[in-house]
Amino acid sequence: MIDIPGDLAQAQETYNGAAGRAFIAGLPELTATFLHRWQLRLDGPSMNGVSALVLPVVRADDSRAVLKLQLPDEETEGEPVALRTWDGDGAVRLLDHDPTTGTMLLERLDESRMLSAADDTREAVVVIARLLARLTSVPAPPGMRRLGDIAEAMLEQTPWALKHIPDLGARRTIADCAAALREVVAEPGDRLLHWDLHFENVLAAGRAEWLAIDPKPLAGDPGFELWPALDNRFEAAEVRRRFDAMTEVLGLDRERARAWTLGRLLQNTLWDVKDGRPIEERQLEIGRRLL
Repeated sequence: MIDIPGDLAQAQETYNGAAGRAFIAGLPELTATFLHRWQLRLDGPSMNGVSALVLPVVRADDSRAVLKLQLPDEETEGEPVALRTWDGDGAVRLLDHDPTTGTMLLERLDESRMLSAADDTREAVVVIARLLARLTSVPAPPGMRRLGDIAEAMLEQTPWALKHIPDLGARRTIADCAAALREVVAEPGDRLLHWDLHFENVLAAGRAEWLAIDPKPLAGDPGFELWPALDNRFEAAEVRRRFDAMTEVLGLDRERARAWTLGRLLQNTLWDVKDGRPIEERQLEIGRRLL
């Protein structure tokens, strides 16, 4: 028997509809299949993010691990490829993977020690920057989603989105973001990106002080990596300081990094407009402080 958290079931219903309901319904059988196949035994209560069920387990050799079960999609299909490429250097290590279901066996980190609990957000941002410097030091493997394709599609959708932003000030900010992105879209980069490295996706570990988890990888410019650390644990007065600290640690061209970071605001806005949600004032404030 496994506990399926209610917020995971609700998220699957909201974002994936019938496919999400089928995934939740099939979790007990899917779990049993991989406990048997990989000779695992449960070792604690269920954990979850927005899209995945994570179960602490013990392997046949008594080493500890976690079983991650998730519905494969465009964002998650590259996760095992990225983790194998990094091979534990700055990120959690992949121990096994089933390509058909997307199920992964990962090394177990210390879920009780998350970077989001750090008191000093300035030091936490430097931790993220140092991890990003390691993760983006390698080229993306073939077949990875490409930032260039994503950015071009964003710019194509921008005129439509601007018509659906009622506030004039917000519309101008998003138009400026699109203009900045146009300046760099022709050179999208080829590094292996995590895409979602915020404070809650960094855990402590026995073999390293901090390691990244839960990548949504793509190939592109490292400047596209900075947004989550500006948005998570948001402090308006710290936006510029965080941005400057990260660009310095990663050795990025500041103007290019600014353009790609504004591209993240454009990306989030396109999603909001498509789903009929207002743009969050916090995100607009980040954009205004970088423009």
